[in-house]
Order: sequence, then C-alpha cells, then structure tokens
Amino acid sequence: MCAPLEEPPDPNRYATALRNTLLSIAGAALFGAGITYVKGTELALEYFAGYIVEQSLSVDNLFVFLLLFEYFSVPVAYQGRVLQWGIIGAVILRGIFVALGQAALESFQPVLLIFAGILLVSSYKLLTEGGDGEEESLHNNKIVQVSKRLLRATEEYDGDRFFTMVDGMRRATPLLLVLVCVEASDLVFAVDSIPAVFGVTKDPLIVYSSNIFAILNLRSLYTVLSTAVGDLVYLRPAVALVLAFVGLKLGAEYFSVTVDTVLSLGIISTILAGGVGLSLYERRNSEGVDAVGDGDPL
Repeated sequence: MCAPLEEPPDPNRYATALRNTLLSIAGAALFGAGITYVKGTELALEYFAGYIVEQSLSVDNLFVFLLLFEYFSVPVAYQGRVLQWGIIGAVILRGIFVALGQAALESFQPVLLIFAGILLVSSYKLLTEGGDGEEESLHNNKIVQVSKRLLRATEEYDGDRFFTMVDGMRRATPLLLVLVCVEASDLVFAVDSIPAVFGVTKDPLIVYSSNIFAILNLRSLYTVLSTAVGDLVYLRPAVALVLAFVGLKLGAEYFSVTVDTVLSLGIISTILAGGVGLSLYERRNSEGVDAVGDGDPL
C-alpha cells in the first residue's frame, strides 16, 4: 500500500458535494417530468422506480470505492479524478450491458429467470455477508491481485497522474491501479444493476437513462456518504430486500404475472426509506446510550 499524502482540509468540500448531489437529483427529476410529458405517466413511473433502484445500489458501490481508496491510501485531492474517469467508463459499459440485456430479452424469454436468479443470489449474499473484514479481504481480492500483477505500478503517487517516468521508462502510478480496480468493480456491480432495472421496465431508454443519472451522481454522492455510510447500518439489508423483490417480480413476469408499476415504486421506496429510517433511529439510540454512559455518576 502507498503512504497517504497530507493535505489541508477543505471546509467547503462537503457543502459543495451536497449541493451538487441535490442538483443532480433535481436534474433526474426534471428528466422524469419530461418523460411524463413525452411518453406518459406509466413510463415515467418506471423511470423513477429504476432510478431509485440504481441510486440505492450505487450506495453499496460507493462503499467498495471507499474501501479501495482507504486500502491504496488515495489522497482525498486525487479521489475525484479517479471517480471522474470511473464515471466515464461506467457510462460506456452500462450502455453496452443495456444493449446486450435488451437483445437477450427479445431473443430468449427465459433470460427473465436468469436475471431473477442473479438478483436473488445477490440479495442472499448482501444479507448473509456482512461488511466486517471487507477492507482486510481486499488484500486477497481477485480484482486487486490481477490488477497489481498486470500493471506493476510504482510504489509512490506522482500527483494526480496515471503515468510517470521512472529511469526513462513510462510506468503506471498507483492512481491508475485504483482506477482499474474501480472500473472492474463497477463492471461486477453492473451484473446486478442492469437486471434490477430490467425488473421494473423493459424500455431500453428508461433503463439506460435511469442508470446514467444515478452514475452521474456518484462523484458528489461519494463525498456526502463517505462520512455517513458507516451509520446507515440497515441500508445494505434494505437494498438486499429490494433486489429480492425485483428478482421475484422478474420471475413472476416469466409466468405472465405482473406487478403494477405504482405498487412496485411504492414497495421499493418504502423498503429503502425504512432502511434509512431504522439506521437513523439506531444511531440516535446509540448516541443517547453513550451520552448517559458518559454522564456523571449520581
């Protein structure tokens, strides 16, 4: 691992990220309003359901990014550059995945069952595999191991450069290694996210646009959640339940049993809101217990 670089804290960084996050969400909402006007309410509801699913899945994605940044000791000043290029790569990869998924659904209906199986397995893993020890497991992570072996990056960062010159030879820096790991991790997450959105809509434009708006929010959302993700203890189980619901919905569709879009949106929103609400309630209770424990004895 590389030694982190000291840097002065930016008091405006969190406020700027929060503002950008809200602007991104507002942009996604305006796009949804445009869909309502052009294509009707039904597709607009499917878009919002897909966007909420993607945004919730991106939180788990950001948790992995946070672990990667900590594992490689990436200075805060350079994390935005990695996320920026990671987002560009994700936009391209998601487009390819959406096209492949759409082609598969049109030519082979049982793909619905395959997608359903992927989501149910992912849900089970999220529920049974806790976050404890994930940072330590990165040392043995296949993506990290293969990336290190292929790139043979230098030990030290060279500013925010992806390449540097060492003894007259062009070498990859640890920042490029982190970027490759981020892109590879997002590729793995796409295996869950694309079937999840196809579970709420079959329109390729809606699938891709909901993905893109969620992805474009990643950079600012990372800054907002990087300090709070540890407090959202029930968010991962909530995401797991959403994946299970969408997986069951996909499986039911194969047998011509459909779930109303409004009902789907309501169930997904309720599960996620419940996860966040329970997390905040748990945090408040733990803070109250700590405050009592730290009080003066009678």
